[in-house]
Amino acid sequence: MDIRTLRYFVEVVRQQSFTRAAEKLFVTQPTISKMLKNLEDELNCTLLIRDGRKLLLTDTGRVVFERGLAILAEFRQLEAELSDINHLNKGLLRLGIPPMVGMMMAGPIGLFRQRYPGVELKISEFGGLTVQQAVMNGELDLAMTALPVDDESGLTTLPLFRHPLCVLVPRSGEWLTVDTISPAQLAEHPLLIYNEDFALSRQLMQLFTEHGVKPRIAVRSGQWDFLAAMVQAGVGIAILPEPICQRLDAKTLRWIPLDSTLSWQLGMIWREGTYLSHSAQAWLKCCEGFWLSER
Repeated sequence: MDIRTLRYFVEVVRQQSFTRAAEKLFVTQPTISKMLKNLEDELNCTLLIRDGRKLLLTDTGRVVFERGLAILAEFRQLEAELSDINHLNKGLLRLGIPPMVGMMMAGPIGLFRQRYPGVELKISEFGGLTVQQAVMNGELDLAMTALPVDDESGLTTLPLFRHPLCVLVPRSGEWLTVDTISPAQLAEHPLLIYNEDFALSRQLMQLFTEHGVKPRIAVRSGQWDFLAAMVQAGVGIAILPEPICQRLDAKTLRWIPLDSTLSWQLGMIWREGTYLSHSAQAWLKCCEGFWLSER
C-alpha cells in the first residue's frame, strides 16, 4: 500500500464515484479502478460494494477509509513541515561557539535571525577543541573554532577572519616602554592563558615548544574578561587576540604585539562529506556575507 493508492481510495469514497474521483485527481478511471483492485488484492478483502449508484463501505473498507483520512492528514502535515524547512520557515540549527568568540558573533547571529526568524538557534558555548569534538560526534551541526584543525579530524573548514595576538600587560612600570614581545621573553613572566580545551591554548603550547620556552603558567581560565582582571590585579600577563584586547580599558591595561607568525584565525567547521541542512547552508552564507562586509 502506498500513499497514492490510499489517496485514490479515499477520494472515490468521498466522491461516491470512480469517474468524479478520476477527474479530481487528474487520472483516468481505469487507473483508479486498477489501483483499488490491487489494494483489495493486497489486503485480501473487499473494500467497496456497489449498491445501485451508491458505493458502500464494508467493515474493512470503513477502517481503511478512516485510517486513510488520518494518514493522509499526517502526510500533508509532513509535506508542509518539509516545505517550511526547505524554505527556512522553521528548523533547528545546533551551533558551537567558544566563549571567547561569542562577543564577535552577535552580528552574524542578528543577521541570521533577521533573515530566518523561524529557525531556532541552539548555541553550545565550550572551548574550541570541545566544540570540534562535538561536531565530529554529530552533536553539533556547525561550530566556530580556531584554525587550522587536524588534517585527520575529518572536518571541512571555512576560514572567516584572522587577527594578530597581543600580550596584555598592566599600563605601568617597565611595560610603558616595550613595543613588542618575543616568545622567549614570555618565559620571564607568570602567564595567564586559556584552558586546555581551547584551540588557542594548544597553539600557544606548540609555539613555546618551537622556541624552547618553558612557560610559567599562573592561571588558566575560559573567560577572557577574568584573564584581563587578573592582569590588572598584577597576577601575570595574558596572551589574547587583538580584537578582544581592543574591548578592554586602555587606561589601565596595555596590549603589546607578540613577535610571532602565530595568529588567531577563526572559521566554521562541519563534518566532511555529510549532508548540510538548508539552515546550516544559510548560516554559512550569513557568516561569509557579514565578515566580507566587515573587511
